[in-house]
Amino acid sequence: MDIATIVGLILGSVLVVFGMASGGSGLAMFLDVPSIAIVVGGGTAATMVCFPMPQVIGALKVVKTAFAPQALDTNNIVGTIVSFAEKARREGLLTLEEDAAALNNEFLQKAIQLVVDGTDPELVRDILEIELTFLEDRHRLGRDFFLQLGTYLPAFGMIGTLIGLIAMLSNLDDPSSIGAGMAVALLTTFYGALLANFIALPIAKKLSVRSQEEVLMRQVIVEGVISIQNGENPRIVHEKLKAFFPPSMRRSEASEEEEEDK
Repeated sequence: MDIATIVGLILGSVLVVFGMASGGSGLAMFLDVPSIAIVVGGGTAATMVCFPMPQVIGALKVVKTAFAPQALDTNNIVGTIVSFAEKARREGLLTLEEDAAALNNEFLQKAIQLVVDGTDPELVRDILEIELTFLEDRHRLGRDFFLQLGTYLPAFGMIGTLIGLIAMLSNLDDPSSIGAGMAVALLTTFYGALLANFIALPIAKKLSVRSQEEVLMRQVIVEGVISIQNGENPRIVHEKLKAFFPPSMRRSEASEEEEEDK
């Protein structure tokens, strides 16, 4: 599980519950089933109207990505590409076919196979970049779903508040019910704001971050494989790929290499 996501959810939940409980009236006053139904049901339904059903199902499936730890090992990918570059320089590109078959990274495996098959370098780059473009499009759909959900949840919170106000104003002949009615009416706005800003929008942002991470790694693979095909020196390939990452990650990689040398 991704530590930042879990800690954020737990910490946020504790603080929100603490704030609700500190009012002195208890947590029961914050529970209203019709308000929850209006906000969650209405927001979800409106979001579903925006997307075809397969995309809705796909978006719900990618939620686990927000909670999963980063699966891409930067140093491992760079190390694998550099080792392939060394082997290609010593023994030729065709010797990489067996190594490529053993990879558990489908994108890198496909890229190496294209090179082994003798595909023109420009065509290799075009094929891989097309796949990269469609990957970004697929990721964007999941992110857009939760962005829309984050937009509609507060809107339906306001709709629920208006419904509650209408019901409250229809009972003005009973002044004792006005306070309780106003509290219930405002709960839908509370639910909408909370669910949008604590669940939907953070998930959308985390999916965007995960997408950027995967796209970056695939760009590294494209550049590395093209460099292998062009017969570049493995040390040059290594330096070129390191340029994709911030200095902190480069220092981390350098530290690991020093430990291995010892």
